[in-house]
Amino acid sequence: MSTSKLQNLPKGSISSSHAKHEDKPSATEISNWKKIVSEFEKPSLFKSLWQLITTLGLYLLTWTMIYLNYTKSGPWYLYIPLILVGAGLTVRIFIIFHDCGHQSFFKKQKYNKFFGFITGTLAFTPFKHWTWEHNIHHATVGDIDRRGIGDVWTLMVDEYLELPKLKRLSYRIWRHPLFLFGFAPVYVFLIRERIPSPGAKPGNRKAVIHTNIAILLLMSLGCLIFGSFIFLLFQLFIISIAASAGVWLFYVQHQFEGVYWERHEHWEYTSAALDGSSFYQLPKVLQWFSGNIGYHHLHHLSTKIPNYHLEACHNSHPAFAEVTKLTLLSSFRCMNFRLWDETEKALITWKQFKRIRDDREAALSAA
Repeated sequence: MSTSKLQNLPKGSISSSHAKHEDKPSATEISNWKKIVSEFEKPSLFKSLWQLITTLGLYLLTWTMIYLNYTKSGPWYLYIPLILVGAGLTVRIFIIFHDCGHQSFFKKQKYNKFFGFITGTLAFTPFKHWTWEHNIHHATVGDIDRRGIGDVWTLMVDEYLELPKLKRLSYRIWRHPLFLFGFAPVYVFLIRERIPSPGAKPGNRKAVIHTNIAILLLMSLGCLIFGSFIFLLFQLFIISIAASAGVWLFYVQHQFEGVYWERHEHWEYTSAALDGSSFYQLPKVLQWFSGNIGYHHLHHLSTKIPNYHLEACHNSHPAFAEVTKLTLLSSFRCMNFRLWDETEKALITWKQFKRIRDDREAALSAA
């Protein structure tokens, strides 16, 4: 990010795969970016209600069309677009749930909690428990020494080299795209989210139980209305595709070339937000389904910005456009990253890792 374009934004925000990120912004600089985003942090009751009504309305309409096509023995190929639309709407529902967790969707906390629970049930995610873990993610993103909660499992080169062979194999399997974006999302949303984390407080544990009960009631109601076979089958299709899309979005927002990662003593919030999160510029239809979450750099800069204000905030200052930008096509290259190389301060592929390992072995042999 060019310092000439930063103007009042922190000078610590730079986008380079080898950037050291050592210059921390002053208190004055931090207050300046806060002033820029503050006008976009106010939720609009009309926009929030409209987003809720249209999203949930379209979600119900999609299920109605699935049911009608089934009862009238309609063509099988009609299910494909309906499932994809249902999955896209589930992602959008999750974004509303996500905003409620940040207390940014409504002004009043009680409304965020209520609709957060409703949308969380539809997205198979416990509101209070997930919000607790997600807030840890926001507080630690890009901090190497505080990895482990709410992020994608990523090891340093040296950490991987120290693992026994079996754990290396498990890491390779986990980081494989077919597993990471295929099996893992389904496991996380259908199984993992049904179980409280070991460190969860009693209130968060109860929230998981309450959500599980609500999901069971929702499934029972769906089976009663649509029939067990069709409802459970298509619900599995929809939630699986939505989960994979959601994990993909989260992955490319924090695992890209030039991403900011630092040890805790050098870690800085603003740089972690602007350089540790990508700007994922999606086609307009996908931007709508994903609730503007592609403007992830601004979401991490201020979690109080509702999703429907993120684009306007991004366009409000030229410096916001200087962050790392990914397109739908360029984002697929992110799938190749496997480890973090602390020497180069960059994510690397298995091929790059092999060269590093071979060079180290050659140096040891020469010594």
